[in-house]
Amino acid sequence: MIERRPFSTLAGIEDGWLKAKLHFAFAGMGQPEHGPLGALRVWNDDEFAPSSGFALHPHRNVEIVTYVREGAITHEDSLGNKGRTAAGDVQVMSAGSGIRHSEFNAELTTTRLFQIWLEPRNQGGEPRWNSRRFPRADRSGRLVTLASGDSADTDALFINTDAQVLGATMQAGETIVHDLAGGRCAYLVSTTGYVDLHGLHLAPRDGALITGEPQLAITAIDDTEIVLVEVALKSAASCC
Repeated sequence: MIERRPFSTLAGIEDGWLKAKLHFAFAGMGQPEHGPLGALRVWNDDEFAPSSGFALHPHRNVEIVTYVREGAITHEDSLGNKGRTAAGDVQVMSAGSGIRHSEFNAELTTTRLFQIWLEPRNQGGEPRWNSRRFPRADRSGRLVTLASGDSADTDALFINTDAQVLGATMQAGETIVHDLAGGRCAYLVSTTGYVDLHGLHLAPRDGALITGEPQLAITAIDDTEIVLVEVALKSAASCC
């Protein structure tokens, strides 16, 4: 089963410097019927105005993956980490027992990103932050694992949850076939172009919630990038 969530119908937040669309309901925001998908709790499509961002604030017991689409985001945290993650690259933060961090667009242009929150395997633990470059050319026509809770994914950023975050760049007409093993569920978003998913056309930034599909065939109608989060099936309620 595939459920299309059109970008134009998503609940949103607009607060001066920040514009956000919410693919999932969280903390009283978003559309109530858009509940979690396994460990996947939040997928926000954010736009940060130049020279703006979130001041130092706390998190705990959450895995946060940030995929930068345009511009760059600068991170600082209470562990002393500081880094700038540019378009096409990814940062992860395991909040663990508690961490304070800030996220700021220090650029002269708008920064656009996906921020994805996942429930950790277990609560507490030592907080961590990391980032990595993922050149778009290396993802051309194929899904590459960007962040993963599987220790076998040594080229991906580690997250403390049973999930994978994958990304690909696609040229018009290309098709990627991807297996969803073991009854896993997924959520797919295309960034700038239209894609065809089993005959269903997804416009840029539309979401697709995928359950009960052993294999995906994703065809690019336009040149685009796609991001796919794959999560384990916890229970019938988790992925349906």
